Amino acid sequence: MGGEPTQQHHWNGVLDSALDAVGNTPLIRLSKIAKEEGLACTLLGKCEFMSAGGSVKDRIAKRMVLDAEKRGVLIPGQSVVIEPTSGNTGIGLALACAIKGYQCIITLPAKMSLEKEVMLKALGAVIVRTPTEAAWDSPESHIGVARSLEKSIPHGIILDQYANPQNPLAHYHTTYPEIMHALATSDLPSKHISLLVAGAGTGGTITGIARGIRDGEAGTGKRATVVAVDPVGSILGGGEPGNYEVEGIGYDFFPEVLDPRPPLIDEWVKTEDKESFAATKRLIRTEGLFVGGSCGSALSGALRYLHSPAGQHIASDPTANVVIILPDGVRNYMSKPWFLDQMEDEAMVELKQQIKGVIGRELSEPGVIVQKAEEEGVTLQDGEGVGLGMGRRESGESRGSGTLVGSYADEKGGSISEVMDKLGLGTKGAAT
Repeated sequence: MGGEPTQQHHWNGVLDSALDAVGNTPLIRLSKIAKEEGLACTLLGKCEFMSAGGSVKDRIAKRMVLDAEKRGVLIPGQSVVIEPTSGNTGIGLALACAIKGYQCIITLPAKMSLEKEVMLKALGAVIVRTPTEAAWDSPESHIGVARSLEKSIPHGIILDQYANPQNPLAHYHTTYPEIMHALATSDLPSKHISLLVAGAGTGGTITGIARGIRDGEAGTGKRATVVAVDPVGSILGGGEPGNYEVEGIGYDFFPEVLDPRPPLIDEWVKTEDKESFAATKRLIRTEGLFVGGSCGSALSGALRYLHSPAGQHIASDPTANVVIILPDGVRNYMSKPWFLDQMEDEAMVELKQQIKGVIGRELSEPGVIVQKAEEEGVTLQDGEGVGLGMGRRESGESRGSGTLVGSYADEKGGSISEVMDKLGLGTKGAAT
């Protein structure tokens, strides 16, 4: 890793721009999930959604732009950056282009989320949607359309995350050193990586980190296991090409920057959409980490490997460190059906029934109150605090109930309990 400037691992002073806030993401224990799974090892998540642009792809976008400027390929005030992407690299590039003043065109397959498109537009990028079904080498694919635009638009340039060596180098020189710094400065019994698990899209993340691991291991007698995760329907980890919902990982071709074989990558794990999305929700609900869909793929793949015969020696080792790359956040997927469909456990159902009994209506139907108030001739107050503040007499004495009920009591002169019952919100009208 010689020739690179010393990597900082935390922020000092005031940063010049959002580009300076790319990377330097935390490594966080996934203790609750490890306990639930009966794992003795330390389960750790590298939280890339905490980067400035919201994903691991910020790193490669920044590095590709800076490298292109250094080589004179990108010319300020003239060049137009064009990139085919699943969205996150596009957001990173659009962020860099917004700061540096380049125009930016992103070609994006149709299945990619609306949230990604909105973020790209907010950063000033122009979006071209392409058919998800188009093969990578089709002129109608996101790659084919980008190449066509590069030929036709003056000063257009594709930085090409699929073949650009700066992609894996970004992770060799930043992501890997950050992980090692976090371990070295921790209170963990071991300061080494026992198992690295990451999803593979372009392959730059897992290739770059794995190269850092292999170089760092040289002469130490230690060897980490590197596991790549790939969705069913992608060919990277084997199998036939097909459709899958998870975004940002998997392809129907092998990108140049991916080194898929040993000694770099030891094993591939194939994951299904259903298990990936369930694991994503589990990370959010259990560990409080606002991760995206492919993070669930990485967690699911890690757990599958740890529970397999090949991974048992790591799972049962209390000194073993398992690092899972969590590439982006749920910000990009909040309108997706898989995310909107949230399961409720027994405790939550019971709590909601308790609340329903107290308020006397369904939790998501405030219109019932408005309807009842209108039927009773109650004038509702304006503002967000309706039903939340305290009803008060002219003297300022609190009635001890919500604004709506307090106001009604003031007007009608009844007791709070009488008013609650009259509006169907008290014990007489409460749901059972």
